[in-house]
Amino acid sequence: MNVSDERTVSLWAPLRVMPDSTPLTRNDEADAVIIGSGIAGLSVAYELALAGQKVIVIDRGQIGSGMTARTTAHLSSICDDYFSKLIDLRGRELARQFYESQSAAIDRIEGIQGSEGIACDFRRVDGFLFPSSEGQEADLKRELDAALQIGVAVEKVTGLPFAGCTATPALRYSSQATFHPLKYLRGLTAGIRARGGKLFCDTVVEGVEETEGGVRASTNSGFTVTGKWAVVATNSPINDRVAIHTKQAPYRTYALSFEIERGAIADGLYWDTEDPYHYVRLQPGDGATDFLIVGGEDHKTGAVDDALERFDALTAWTRRLVPDIGIETHRWSGQVMETIDYAAFIGRNPGNDRVYVVTGDSGEGMTHGVVASLLIRDLVLNGDSPWREVYEPSRKTARAIGDYLMENATAIKNFAEYVAPGELDSVDKLKPGEGAIIREGLTKIAAFRTEDGTLYKQSASCTHIGCHVHWNSLEHCWDCPCHGSHFAVDGTALNGPAVSPLADIR
Repeated sequence: MNVSDERTVSLWAPLRVMPDSTPLTRNDEADAVIIGSGIAGLSVAYELALAGQKVIVIDRGQIGSGMTARTTAHLSSICDDYFSKLIDLRGRELARQFYESQSAAIDRIEGIQGSEGIACDFRRVDGFLFPSSEGQEADLKRELDAALQIGVAVEKVTGLPFAGCTATPALRYSSQATFHPLKYLRGLTAGIRARGGKLFCDTVVEGVEETEGGVRASTNSGFTVTGKWAVVATNSPINDRVAIHTKQAPYRTYALSFEIERGAIADGLYWDTEDPYHYVRLQPGDGATDFLIVGGEDHKTGAVDDALERFDALTAWTRRLVPDIGIETHRWSGQVMETIDYAAFIGRNPGNDRVYVVTGDSGEGMTHGVVASLLIRDLVLNGDSPWREVYEPSRKTARAIGDYLMENATAIKNFAEYVAPGELDSVDKLKPGEGAIIREGLTKIAAFRTEDGTLYKQSASCTHIGCHVHWNSLEHCWDCPCHGSHFAVDGTALNGPAVSPLADIR
């Protein structure tokens, strides 16, 4: 997704990662073809280029303008959904490997920003998990016990740098980190180009297929890129309709940034035990002012359209803890893919030998993206990785069957919406700047009227597998609740798995 294709703008978004990038204008070939230029795609490209492989990166938008531009950029090795749950689902050894791999990802970012001279505000900080109410202190004990079982560097402490929290218990996790994500991506692109890699923007890959001894990526401009391997790193994968999509679900997440006096709170990562939880970090600013970034209030993509209320809730939560914050500077939303067992899907795409996939960030997209670069590098160059089993895309987690059934119920319920009435009974009732689903005979229409009165009418059927799209009034786009596709008001596909636009309705 391009940040320019949604209305909100993140704190990071004004920085262009690679402003001189151009679209693909001819057939080309490489050792590795990487689709997607977020932290996963660019990190994989960097590692393979560093190993002497010829790489080509292709993105449907500008380089680095997708979901990585909408992160809050926490670099945490702690399971976003709790180590206790991860151990219950997958056992201590795989949970330990998860922690080991996420820690290695932070180390790798630190190493690359040092060796490449990337000024990206990287710094090591402590991470703090704290209860949102007194009744949740038992959660801390459970997580402390789970973390100690698998060798996590953690201790229980008392007191947080927030109002009324001098006696609040918390778990302190050492050796976490944070950075400016787009400054880091800009440095990665420089490193890739310096090693002969090519990067193409505004080029939609419509298909990825294996050939005899290689792969072929076909684009909507009619050009193809061939190679030995392909890596699909598109948030929600564009090359698969069933195998992975049934094991993960898209969630919208929200973020705000505020001015804050430097030194007002200690630099660190903070997150609470609420469900959905809240998370806080600092970003250096200019002079005596920094930025406080807060995120949370997640919900299933397309399930509700109440972003303003969620921003209000985030603001109230933040001002309760940090009463002296300054003005709000940015507000934005993004999408995370939550898997049924809390780890990403990284490795060979099910049914393929030469196509690799990266998806299922589970709220930890920055570290999962870098884990992908190390794991896929090892698979390509050595045929195996010590973390292969943790992230195996074809895995089945029997103990997560409840979550599997719950998440897939969304698609079943969604198709029933085609027989429901429209939100309005006529396009004539659409106000300027408004989008709505309207029934015209047997057809459901996704309709939007611009401020100048221009009317857009598209089919309400997502071009991935036909789910019914929902209007997102915050971002002025159509969201698919089933698998995370997003479409612009003119029907253009903005985010996978869909690659084709919504059908025009005349």
